[in-house]
Amino acid sequence: MNYLKTITISLALLACALVCSCNCQEKSLPAPESPELIVIESANLKCNDSILVFTPQCCGKALQEGKAIPTLFLLHGWSGCYKDWSNKHDIQEISNRTGFRIICPDGFYNGWYLNNTDTTKMQWRSFFDQECFPQLKEKFNLVADSTFITGLSMGGHGAVNLFLDHPENFRAAGSMSGVLDLQLTSLRDTELAKVIGDKKERIDAESAVTRVAEKAEQLKQMDKPIIVTCGYNDVYVCCTDVFSQKCRELDVPHIKILSPGKHSWPYWGFALEQHLWHFNKILKGDNLGY
Repeated sequence: MNYLKTITISLALLACALVCSCNCQEKSLPAPESPELIVIESANLKCNDSILVFTPQCCGKALQEGKAIPTLFLLHGWSGCYKDWSNKHDIQEISNRTGFRIICPDGFYNGWYLNNTDTTKMQWRSFFDQECFPQLKEKFNLVADSTFITGLSMGGHGAVNLFLDHPENFRAAGSMSGVLDLQLTSLRDTELAKVIGDKKERIDAESAVTRVAEKAEQLKQMDKPIIVTCGYNDVYVCCTDVFSQKCRELDVPHIKILSPGKHSWPYWGFALEQHLWHFNKILKGDNLGY
């Protein structure tokens, strides 16, 4: 009986923590129609990138006054597209409830959020740095202290790497079932090789578990944690383990959470709530245990 009571109280506290951070009185001033489809014609991609933006409907007044609201870049996984998250979960409801604007760009079927070794092909990282992020920052008045990034699987790799590229652009980052060590994916010699080749040196250089060492001192000084979560039965739980171990060796602030789950949409829906809960705590400056 006490066990059930504890679970009930914990769930109630979690629900309270995820209530919309906007002033409820602002509902009389609705936010722009959501979701909004933004299409960026990109020289780096050699094609267009479609982006779905979900805006919390309770923040109309803040938006009309040009105020920044919390924003999350949410990346999809391998073989997916910008519609993946909203096809599987009610992202608009999550945005309304948490007060986070949620931005879902297209990382393409096999993009890996990387620059292709062939410069005539997709340069996704350059697209994000030079086109996507600057344009969305201006359009939505993004502020680093309230901007976050996370993603699933291939998108977990992408989110952490984009964060490591420019930690000054974000408050924190996350990975759900992330391929944080590219040597450990079964797609390494087939699909990944189409993007960055099969040379061990390049694969290692692009892996988050290697790259985190480059930014270790900066991340410690900036106190910008990385949230890494994965299911016990996920094929990529090994990536979460090795990344966490590397962060511990380097004293990089991070939070690792393992729980029951597979490489599946039910788990990623659960993990997204975990990440938003932590990002909300970070946003408010609440105690994270360290």
